[in-house]
Amino acid sequence: MKPEIAFHLWKLLWQEYSTRVNHARTYQQMITAAGGTVANDHIAFRSLRLLVDSPQGQVNLGIDYLGQLAEALGYVAAGEYNFPQTHLYARYYRHPQQEEFNLPKLFISELIVNELPANIAQLISKTVSSISDELTLPLIFLHKDGNIETIAKQLQQVFTRPWLPPRRSVVEEVNQVTQYGAWVLLHGYAVNHFTGYVNSQNTPEYPDIETTASGLANVGVAMKAEIEGNVACGLRQTATQAVTEMVTVLDDNSGAEIQIPWTYAYYEIAQRYLVEVQSGEQILFDAFLGSNAQQLFEMTRLFK
Repeated sequence: MKPEIAFHLWKLLWQEYSTRVNHARTYQQMITAAGGTVANDHIAFRSLRLLVDSPQGQVNLGIDYLGQLAEALGYVAAGEYNFPQTHLYARYYRHPQQEEFNLPKLFISELIVNELPANIAQLISKTVSSISDELTLPLIFLHKDGNIETIAKQLQQVFTRPWLPPRRSVVEEVNQVTQYGAWVLLHGYAVNHFTGYVNSQNTPEYPDIETTASGLANVGVAMKAEIEGNVACGLRQTATQAVTEMVTVLDDNSGAEIQIPWTYAYYEIAQRYLVEVQSGEQILFDAFLGSNAQQLFEMTRLFK
């Protein structure tokens, strides 16, 4: 039942994400029109490594929080990555029935808040201290009675912003030090990006990542200039530019909710290659490259 719940949950999140990120819909239409198949290699989420008080005790808002849900769905931690320059840590999860149920990998990162300057860490901590009681509920949903679709719909609530909108000045000040931190204050646990899996496209029109990226550019999608990684390492990735949305913040003077433009998400595409392992055997590379990930973290930077 767990893989079925995961499949339906990611489907719901894809519907929500692709409504907000028109590039993902364009990709889907382009591949489908060519007779191909759309599958996602992985889904990325962002979080904050930070302890906050809740009615049920202290809760870690980072990978510990999202990771417990991933593991409850049957996912297993499969690797970790450190990004000391940007105070980030990431872990990826894969499902043992990944192929059978067409389940994407999960790439969950977190900002190590206590490594930031004290004033910035304090602004972040104060903002997220307004979390609702519902933050502690994801695993409860899994133990409730109900059909698969109902449970998936309940779990979808996890992937929102569980604290009140941040003050505008807080977002702008945090953004000067960590654009990742500002993004999380605004979007919470919303999907950071889905990733089109080039290997599964199965269409001669788009046989590789180059033709896929070119195809998107040709239909007007603004693309990242480079393709990260190389064949020898087993993974190459690129992405669309991030879409900009109107987001809700609190006006510093009146305290009223106002709307300002900010980046939300991009759509990534990835192609995987065979790599040689011990005894000369070749297997499809199934992990991630830290250098690629660092480049892609920057795709949500807001230039002001």
